Amino acid sequence: MSSRVAAALSLEGKTALVTGGSRGIGRAIAIALASAGAFVAVNYRTSEAAARETEELIAAQGGVCMCARFDVADPAAVESGVDAVLAARDRIDILVNNAGITRDGLIGRMKDDQWQDVLETNLRGAFNVCRAVTKSMIRHRSGRIVNVASTAGETGNAGQVNYAAAKAGLIGFTRALARELAPRNILVNAVSPGVVVGGLSEKLSDEQMEAIRTYIPLRRPGTPEEVAHAVLFLSSSMGDYITGQVIRVNGGLYM
Repeated sequence: MSSRVAAALSLEGKTALVTGGSRGIGRAIAIALASAGAFVAVNYRTSEAAARETEELIAAQGGVCMCARFDVADPAAVESGVDAVLAARDRIDILVNNAGITRDGLIGRMKDDQWQDVLETNLRGAFNVCRAVTKSMIRHRSGRIVNVASTAGETGNAGQVNYAAAKAGLIGFTRALARELAPRNILVNAVSPGVVVGGLSEKLSDEQMEAIRTYIPLRRPGTPEEVAHAVLFLSSSMGDYITGQVIRVNGGLYM
């Protein structure tokens, strides 16, 4: 990597908050941002052990981070959690809304709580965290927000009306917020992963994964690191003139 490219990707002096950062795509994003020089607040809800493991992986690469436990679906907890990060770092320059859950089921059998839990975490959670973090970003007239959407939100998936609706809503949320915050030099984008090794795709059987591969032009699932690379790009100075966009990291699954 040339010195000019390295400088353009550098996040030295920046503070990033990654929700759902303890494992899978969130962990890869946290590690990538820390490797570029950012101080990273790794949010998690339940698994402190996984969050600590992410912290150790970041430290092993010479990075610095803190763990931030709060439920993105709880507005009061979000405000307290964001305040704790701001108390430690004064400002948050980069926000990655990655926290997400699935509660799959056909619509005729889907319970109210299956619908509500997914919408609360995957869509309202992003709203809660953005509302808390953008107060600081607006004061500093600078910031980057990257929302982790999904191909499911663009194409739909049978048995995932709740998840697809939340992710489609997140894409609309991204575009509206980008227009709202652009005059304050806050850029808002989304990355839309397809089938990715680990994370939520762990619930798929080998047979399901093999069937899915036949629909992916690159004939393989992606990796969390490949999604993290797109987030790093959007978070760096290389993305200075990009806002309101959905970057698809899906191997051609949806074009």
